[in-house]
Amino acid sequence: MEDSLHSSTPTSQQHLLDHREGTEREQHGHDTKSHKKLALLPLVFLIYFEVAGGPYGEEPAVGAAGPLFAILGFVVFPFIWSIPEALLTAELATTFPGNGGFVIWANEAFGPFWGSLMGFWKFFCGVINLASYPVLCIDYLKLVIPALSSGFPRFVSLFLSTCVLSFLNYSGLAIVGYTAVALGVVSLLPFVLLSLFSLPKIDPSRWLSWGQEGVERDWRLYFNTIFWNLNFWDSASTLAGEVEEPHRTFPKALLSAGLLTCLSYIIPLLATTGAMPLDQRSWVGGYFADVAGIIAGTWLKIWMEMGAVLSIIGLFEAQLSSAAYQLLGMAALGFLPKIFGERSRKFNTPWMAIFISTVIALSMCFFSFTEIISTVNFLYSLGMLLEFAAFLKLRRKFPSLKRPFQVPLGFFGLVLMCLVPSILLIYVMAVASNIVYIASAFLTSLGIAIYYFMNLCKSRKWVEFIRVGEKLDEDDYVL
Repeated sequence: MEDSLHSSTPTSQQHLLDHREGTEREQHGHDTKSHKKLALLPLVFLIYFEVAGGPYGEEPAVGAAGPLFAILGFVVFPFIWSIPEALLTAELATTFPGNGGFVIWANEAFGPFWGSLMGFWKFFCGVINLASYPVLCIDYLKLVIPALSSGFPRFVSLFLSTCVLSFLNYSGLAIVGYTAVALGVVSLLPFVLLSLFSLPKIDPSRWLSWGQEGVERDWRLYFNTIFWNLNFWDSASTLAGEVEEPHRTFPKALLSAGLLTCLSYIIPLLATTGAMPLDQRSWVGGYFADVAGIIAGTWLKIWMEMGAVLSIIGLFEAQLSSAAYQLLGMAALGFLPKIFGERSRKFNTPWMAIFISTVIALSMCFFSFTEIISTVNFLYSLGMLLEFAAFLKLRRKFPSLKRPFQVPLGFFGLVLMCLVPSILLIYVMAVASNIVYIASAFLTSLGIAIYYFMNLCKSRKWVEFIRVGEKLDEDDYVL
C-alpha cells in the first residue's frame, strides 16, 4: 500500500532530476499569476522569527540554572546545534526547492511512509508551537493588564488574537514577510536601549554566578528553554517554492538570520545579568520588562511589553506560514487530499491549510507554556533525528546530484556533524515528563493512522488527491 500512495517517487538519480526540473517549471509557470516571491530581507526575518523573535522567552534559563550556565548555553548551543541544522537546511532546501521542505527530503531518502510521518511530526510540532505564542503574549500583557491572568478575559484574548493573526497570514506571504521585517526592528530596539543603559552598571563577576544558594537547578527547564529558543532552523524550508532564486537566497538568509539570532540573545543576557544583582526566582517569562523598568524607567518597561507583543505576532506569522505551506507541499506529494493544495484566488495563500493550522492551535492554547514547549521539543527531536538520517542517506543515495549549496565535508565529517546534535536530541527526549511521552506517542500514532487512512481514501477514491507533478487548475483557486 505504501507504493500505491506515491507510485511516482523517483527511484533513480535521473528520475529525481526530472522530478525536480518539473517542479521548478511548475513553480515558474505559477509565477505568472502575479505570485510575488519572497526576497532575501523578508526571508531573513521570517527565519529569525521561526527560530527566535528576540530575547523574549530566554529568562527561564537564568531562573533554572543561574547566569553562568544560561550564558554558556546561549554561547555554546548555536555551535553544536544551530550551525549543523542551518547547514543541513541550506543544502537540502537548495537541492530540493519545493514547498514541503523536510517532507520532501525524508520522502526521497526513505520513501512515502517516512515522508508522511516526518510531515505529521513537524506539523503537530508546528501547530503546538503556534499555541505557545498567544500564551506567551498574554503572559506579558497580564503584567500591565492583570485581568488577563485568568478566567473569561484570558479565554477571549487568546481566541481573538489567534483569529486576527491567522487572517493576516491569509492576506499574503509577501505581506507577512515585510511585516516580519518591521516587527523585528521595532521589537529589538528596546533591547538595544536596555543594553546601552546597562553598560555603566555591569559587574562582570555576576556572569560567573552558579546561582543562588537554596535554589535547586531545574535542568529539564534549562535545556527545554535553550532548545526551544534556538531550534526550527529548517522550518523555512517549507517555503522554498515561494522564494526568489532559492539556490542563492537560502544560504544568505540562513547566515544572516543566524548572526541576528545569536546576537539578539547573548547581548541582552550579558547586559542584564551583569547589571542586576541576582534574584534567581524572579527570572521567569516576562522578567526582561521588569529589568527594563528598574534600569531605565517605566517608559522602557512599557516599550518592552509592546515589543514582546509585536515579537509574538512575528513568531506566530512565521510559524503559521511554515505549517500551512508544509501542508500544501504534502498535498502536492499526494500525502493529503487535493483541497489542502488549494490557494486563495485573491491572495494566493493556502486557505485550507491556514484554517486547519489555526483550529488546531486554538485547541492547544489552554495548556501551560511549559507543557507546550516540552511537547514541541520532543516531537521536534523525533523529526530532527529522521532529518539527519535523511541528509546522510541522500548524500549516499545521490552522490553526484547537483547541489547549489553543499556542506564542505566528506561523508565521515557529515556523520560527526550530525552526531553531536543527535546526542543532544536524545537527551532532550530522555528528560521529558510522562505527560510529554504520552502526548507524543498519541500524536505519532495519529500520524501513522492518518497515513494509512489516506492510503485507503486514495485506493477507494473517496477523496480527490493531486497526482505527483500535477498542477492545480485556475478553478481550484476558490476563495
